[in-house]
Amino acid sequence: MSYHLPTDLEETLILRSKAPSQVVAGCTDYFPAKQQGQGGLDIVDISRVAQLSGIDHADGHWRIGATTRWSDIARADLPPCFDGLRAAAREVGSIQIQNLGTIGGNLCNASPAADAVPPLLTLEAGVELRSVRGVRELPLDQFVTGNRKTALADDEVLTAVIIRNPPTDAGSAFQKLGARRYLVISIVMTAALIRLDRNGRIDLARLAVGACSATARRLPGLEQTLIGQSLADVNIDSSDLKDLSPIDDIRGTADYRLEAAAEQCMRAIRDAAGCARE
Repeated sequence: MSYHLPTDLEETLILRSKAPSQVVAGCTDYFPAKQQGQGGLDIVDISRVAQLSGIDHADGHWRIGATTRWSDIARADLPPCFDGLRAAAREVGSIQIQNLGTIGGNLCNASPAADAVPPLLTLEAGVELRSVRGVRELPLDQFVTGNRKTALADDEVLTAVIIRNPPTDAGSAFQKLGARRYLVISIVMTAALIRLDRNGRIDLARLAVGACSATARRLPGLEQTLIGQSLADVNIDSSDLKDLSPIDDIRGTADYRLEAAAEQCMRAIRDAAGCARE
């Protein structure tokens, strides 16, 4: 097994094209997986590729480099529609993990409980994938294809998260439930992006729930139902969450997850609406 530490993107892509390899940056997922017997491929450490880090805004879209740290996202000066993502950044592990872990690593790990995915789904984010063959962009819901599965080709690198023309007049929020407050895998997590009209009624609603299916899911039916409602009218229960397919496991039953998700949706909607008013 070889270890490579490229310092520019072209070198990184050449290394990926030559042999099967594992791309790493913060290694907050890599080392736990290796303790479970995974790994063994050559390592391409992209933590020193400067082109892959940072948050940029141009021509109506935002670009978050794949190696941008969670702590940088949490502190970034972003519109209210990003508040859900910034809140998720503050919930990733401990401060030490937030200072090492990256948004790209969280997406490529493709855990059903990946904190980044629900808020990014509400932002209708896409991912930029590069190889020596060229560049392609995929919607996030097409990139994460299953539990620990993505559409990343063997010679590709996820280089950025792309968010085109987000609704900057909307607010967003993130809710996470675990067995304890920090350093925990989610039992269920929910993100909401809400915009209110002049009369205080919802005229844009996006909801996404994680840890209740093989991948985090948007709730288009519920979103449509919310349009035109005032916050006082909103009432959600588990029957509204038919798009989800939670499982029973050591952290909670499927029924408990659905009940918790319904309550989280209510809280996230209220928090996001409050953010939008401010």
